[in-house]
This record gives sequence, C-alpha cells and structure tokens, in this order.
Amino acid sequence: MRRLRIAVGLILSAVAALGLVLSVNPTAARAALNNVGTGGYWLVASDGGIFNFGGAPYFGSTGAIHLNAPVVGMAATPDGHGYWLVASDGGIFNFGDAAFMGSMGGSHLNRPVVGIAATPDGKGYYLVASDGGIFTFGDAKFQGSMGASHLNQPVVGMAAAPGGGYWLVAADGGIFTFGVPYFGSMGASHLNKPVVGMASTNDGKGYWLVASDGGIFNFGDAGFFGSTGAIRLNQPVVGMAATFHGSGYWLVASDGGIFNFGDAGFYGSKGNCVLNKPVVGVAANG
Repeated sequence: MRRLRIAVGLILSAVAALGLVLSVNPTAARAALNNVGTGGYWLVASDGGIFNFGGAPYFGSTGAIHLNAPVVGMAATPDGHGYWLVASDGGIFNFGDAAFMGSMGGSHLNRPVVGIAATPDGKGYYLVASDGGIFTFGDAKFQGSMGASHLNQPVVGMAAAPGGGYWLVAADGGIFTFGVPYFGSMGASHLNKPVVGMASTNDGKGYWLVASDGGIFNFGDAGFFGSTGAIRLNQPVVGMAATFHGSGYWLVASDGGIFNFGDAGFYGSKGNCVLNKPVVGVAANG
C-alpha cells in the first residue's frame, strides 16, 4: 500500500506540474507536446504526390493535378499539421494549416527554385533558387543571397535557423550563411558524389549535409549517426530531414527508399513500389 501511495503521489505531482506549464505558457506547452513522440515523415514526388508514414497525417497533394513545373521540395509546419510544396517555377501549394503567403509562380526567374524552408513559427517561408537567389514570404526576413555572385556549383538546398537567418548549400558542399553562424563546409574538399541537401539542428548550432550517395558531413553540434556512403544504392539520395531533438535523421532516395539513423525511427518507405514520378524530398513530423 505504501508503494501504491507513493506511485499515486508521483503521478499527481506530474499532472500538477503539467498543469503549471500549461497555465504559464499554454502555447509553448502544446507545441512541445505536439513535437515530442509524434514521429513520422512525408515524402514528396516531383508531381506533388505525397506519401505519409508514421504519425505524419495526409493533408492533400497535387498528384492528380497538371503542374506548370515539377515539385522540387517541401517543408512542414512546426506543429506538423500541414505542409508546403514548392515547384521549380516558385509555385507554392499549401495543405493543412500551412498558410499561403505568396509565391513566385507567375514571375520570371533567373534560375529555377530548388528548395523551401519554413520560419520557426510557421508564419513564413523562404524559397531558394539554384543561383542562390532568395525569395521571402510572410514573416521570413530577407538577410541576403548569392543571386548576384559567381558560384562554383549551383545551390541545391537551404535550412532556416530557429532564431532567424538561413544557410544555403551548393552541390560542392560550399556553405553560404546569412544571419547565422558558419560551422564549416565541404567546399574545398573532393567529394565522391555531389551534395543534394542539408538540415540544421533544432538549436541552430550545427547542420548536416548529405550527398547523393548518402554520405553525411556534420558540422557544429550536429552529430554523426551513420550514412549510406559505403553502401550501393538502388537510386541516389535526394534529401534529408532531422528529428526534432537532433539526435538522428532520415535520408530519402529518388525511389522513395528511407534510411534512418540515430533516433529517427523507420515507419515505412516506397522503395519497393512503382512510382509515377521520382521522390524529390522528405519532411519530418517531430
């Protein structure tokens, strides 16, 4: 009985503590609960088809719609209740609680858009073109770009920092920083395969780069949890996403194959399926 009373007391204390958090900052508490233990991920194909796994809900896709330009990437809202897709012409498609805040769909671009990143509060997003040009919408603040600069290799992706600012990464692993710290790059190194994407840690104090062979390059407080760099792949890796706590990551190949490392759980893949169009990106849900 004494042990039972102690256990009940601990449970009541935990409930009281949770109530205190909710009363002090309900928004932060709900966000924390939404982001802990949900797991799962979305894959997006170049036709905008969405494949959801684990705790990642399906909110819609453009898979059955004629597109002016192929989809090249996606970003999820912070609460995991929506996502944006971006096409190479800068067109934006929003689903769930992902609000539409503008696009480049009807504008002339010097180079195609190659990626998208959401702001920390989900009230804005950045688009990046292969020349490093940046387009901002909502509360995403413009802090510079590489649009007017000569690049050794095209930009292939970007990541937004929790406190504002962003990193761009080029195919040679070169990093360009705007309003964020520089932690290193692969720009001066020989790579077996080109870099195809990046992800930042949740605290903004590090980032990972991923190459098309699944090789991982980690900088700052981004830990190395494994790679597919020494493994023969059926199809090249096209992107990556980090877990909420930054203790793991997923890699996705163009056939929808998933490779998980660290605390990134495996919830399924499209690796053994026939796809209408190749997968071009992945986004994490917690």
